[in-house]
Amino acid sequence: MSAVPAPVDRLPTFPWDKLEPYKKTAAAHPDGLVDLSVGTPVDPVPELIQKALTDAADSPGYPTVWGTPELRDALVGWCERRLGARGLGHTNVLPVVGSKELVAWLPTQLGLGPGDKVAYPRLAYPTYEVGARLARADHVAYDDPTELDPAGLKLLWLNSPSNPTGRVLSKEELTRIVAWAREHSVLVFSDECYIELGWEADPVSVLDPEVNGGSLDGLVTVHSLSKRSNLAGYRAAFLAGDAAVLGDLLQIRKHGGMMTSAPTQAAVVAALGDEAHVHEQRARYAARRELLREALLRHGFRIEHSEASLYLWATRDESCWDTVAHLADLGILVAPGDFYGEAGERFVRVALTASDERIRAAVARLA
Repeated sequence: MSAVPAPVDRLPTFPWDKLEPYKKTAAAHPDGLVDLSVGTPVDPVPELIQKALTDAADSPGYPTVWGTPELRDALVGWCERRLGARGLGHTNVLPVVGSKELVAWLPTQLGLGPGDKVAYPRLAYPTYEVGARLARADHVAYDDPTELDPAGLKLLWLNSPSNPTGRVLSKEELTRIVAWAREHSVLVFSDECYIELGWEADPVSVLDPEVNGGSLDGLVTVHSLSKRSNLAGYRAAFLAGDAAVLGDLLQIRKHGGMMTSAPTQAAVVAALGDEAHVHEQRARYAARRELLREALLRHGFRIEHSEASLYLWATRDESCWDTVAHLADLGILVAPGDFYGEAGERFVRVALTASDERIRAAVARLA
């Protein structure tokens, strides 16, 4: 037996395993399961992206960690067009193998360890905490990051639009947080993977010059094509921001062989060069959101935040597990709010990622 504790000993129980009994109950419904839990895309990958992937299928050589020049051009161009970023070059972007691996391994790749602190929102994607634990760093949840003790704080995660709540940080809030982080030399990573999915708010990036004052110092954003382009199966994401931070990460990731496949790189170039498929997908999600939102409200739920992202943050003012069980009896599976922190113990997260037919089935059952 090894005397060195295994990394798994530092991790919490994988949350989704706890949902399995409820999934079995929901799957037993005569009309089948409506799975609104994980939030995995179900709609087709747009044809122009599939074509770019297959056209690049004959790729016998190793891809580069930094990506092709065409990919870097596409990343820079999209950030400038969509986020309002200015003055970006290739050193300001870095492709990654899906955003989850980046979140989980970022503290380790930044060289953080015991005595260093990683901070993330009180209600948050669980992998922020996992990343801190893997690096043996300390972790702390916040309501307002500017109220944190900055001593030892090395990495501050922002997440707007939020997973799970759909809350959007305003331009004024982001500006205030960025100024505070810079005053205390705290590195900011802003997870903006849902930025294309604003419904009742228009999400803003920390790359916006009105937020950062025209400087990217100490700021990096995380973006994903999983939701906007249905590319979760491709593992396609990227970072944009401070060239010094990304340059160090590039060298570390080169040593680790953390490279996006060449066909995926080609697919990302095609995806970022086309907005039509993004608008079509947004329209699908908007229609599903409206149907589910009204059905949940009629069923007695209250919905908080949810002004953006792919989820409805809903409560019946009871234990989230009681709500999960209630919906499972109707054949509907949702995520319990305590997956995202103790503050979510009376909420559930309801994903919009099911087919139109399954959404209609859920609406009928909620009626």
